[in-house]
Amino acid sequence: MDMDTTQNHTDWLSLTQASGIGPAICNKLLLEFKSPEAILSSDHNNLRQFGLSDDSINSLLEPDQEQINKTLEWLNQTNHHLITYLDDDYPELLKSIHSPPMILFAIGQRQALGFLHIAIVGSRNPTTGGKRLAEDFASELSRSGLSICSGLALGIDYHSHLGALKAAGSTLAVLGNGLNSIYPARHKKIAHQIIENGLLLSEYLPNTKPNPGNFPRRNRIISGMSLGVLVVEAAKRSGSLITANYALEQGRDVFAIPGSIHNPLARGTHSLIKQGAKLVETVNDILEELSPMANVVLNRPSTLEDSQNGYSDLEPDYKLLLDSMGYEIVSVDKLVELTGLTADVVSSMLLILELQGMIGSQHGGKYCRCS
Repeated sequence: MDMDTTQNHTDWLSLTQASGIGPAICNKLLLEFKSPEAILSSDHNNLRQFGLSDDSINSLLEPDQEQINKTLEWLNQTNHHLITYLDDDYPELLKSIHSPPMILFAIGQRQALGFLHIAIVGSRNPTTGGKRLAEDFASELSRSGLSICSGLALGIDYHSHLGALKAAGSTLAVLGNGLNSIYPARHKKIAHQIIENGLLLSEYLPNTKPNPGNFPRRNRIISGMSLGVLVVEAAKRSGSLITANYALEQGRDVFAIPGSIHNPLARGTHSLIKQGAKLVETVNDILEELSPMANVVLNRPSTLEDSQNGYSDLEPDYKLLLDSMGYEIVSVDKLVELTGLTADVVSSMLLILELQGMIGSQHGGKYCRCS
């Protein structure tokens, strides 16, 4: 890191690790002072006006330099990142939630922050069918251009990440501990695979232990990063329902896969459906709902491959569809006529291309090409 970056990181660490200063107060201070540097240059009297105690002010202006130096050493390692609330690539969706993290630590491909994400969560002790569903949905959603976000926990989280990797897609794992260790330890192998195509993320300092209280809090980041949350299997009191509740509070779509009335791991998903979550049977059930929201998110590529290849990497049928569309506004019926594909296939492909930002929907069920 150069000197300017090191100083910027030092300022952010001083601000966010100060005693008694959480995200809400950080946000309030940043609105007033515009930068951590300006906050740290202020005096006691000025800072007291924002409700800070003397202990908090002393902690802010006299930070734990030993801890900061250890963190800076960690950040000097390859593919280690500090993402701050004021960075251009801080995810817009996450910025919009209540109490967003002011900084995120990350390992992996930083450009994955800008992809369109969907969260998949569920039981830590799923059935064999639940594991298969998590993998299958994650794989199909990845092929549709979405990045998979989950928590690297046992069960559905693990199989969701695995499904994305099997489809050569991007996946984000949000941890409830610092990134110097992987929890659970048995997931070290898949964590290294995630680093190659996505990111490990945490709001906690690198050496933070996996304390139980950290995990419900990290769930707000999983839902906050994502366009929506898919719950695969969940008991009545499953921790994954916390993520679903965060999603509802954040205005995100919640999807649930139903199960047998005799399966206790279906009771949580059935409860969500009763509360208004969308019942999901196929990936298209999700894509149809997410498409309008995806259009308001910054149009960025959805996978590392997409960011490099775009049109040239599309399968032949997708190229045929785009070429047939040209740059005119056309109907589904016209595209069926021009391509020779069935209406169902064309509709499905249009949803996927719309999520990827390559086409846009118009009034009257018509579409036009954007790229």
